[in-house]
Amino acid sequence: MRYAKRGRLRFTSHRDISRAVERAVRRAGIPVAYSAGFSPHPKISYAGAAPTGVASEAEYLEIGVTTPCDPQHVRIDLDGSLPPGLDVLDVVVAGPGALADRLEVSEWEVRLPGADREHADTAVQKFLAAGHVEVERLTKKGPRRFDAREAVLRLTVLEGTGRTAAQVPGQSCVILRMVVRHMTPAVRPDDVLTGLRLVADFAPPVPPEVTRLAQGPLDASTGALADPLDLDRDITRGGEAGPAGEHVAG
Repeated sequence: MRYAKRGRLRFTSHRDISRAVERAVRRAGIPVAYSAGFSPHPKISYAGAAPTGVASEAEYLEIGVTTPCDPQHVRIDLDGSLPPGLDVLDVVVAGPGALADRLEVSEWEVRLPGADREHADTAVQKFLAAGHVEVERLTKKGPRRFDAREAVLRLTVLEGTGRTAAQVPGQSCVILRMVVRHMTPAVRPDDVLTGLRLVADFAPPVPPEVTRLAQGPLDASTGALADPLDLDRDITRGGEAGPAGEHVAG
């Protein structure tokens, strides 16, 4: 299942989103499977969730079900049971293979109201020319240093159009588009911004507005992202599928 996290819902924590999904699954009447043991919980798993404060058009989860379900009915019923801003976009019946293994890269859009375009261009050029850009991030285990450059496959600067939440009339807006490989530790857009500050003293005057546009497999020949659900769609349409209705996936 692919769903979007939009508007004010981007500030919702992953834990709160998972609770909202569990409640919505019950309201929608989806026959969700439960784990065994003393504390059974619904078989709902998330893959590559975006950080709190980040909007996304490409979040993914899988729901284990006990009886076959029509994907379109699941999409409509679950979308109607979720709060506005959590929007179900696509549902397919899962085939073989792990969904998480297909999420190799993410494409991000970072909007920087009030930032200087020329300064941004210079910073991006220096970042891409660098062989190694070490940044530090505070994690649950304390400060951690890692290379933010290696994971960045593409990084471009666009002229901003339209208004952002933090933008005032007549103010410029720089947009960064980046394609970042999923690695351990994960390199996030804020890590790339930290790298731009380190190599060129580029820092946006206000907090950035970040949106994940897509995530999925990387086409090595074109460098484009593919839809991670296409494999399930192809199997369902004409190939050999796994047990029908065993999972509703995304």
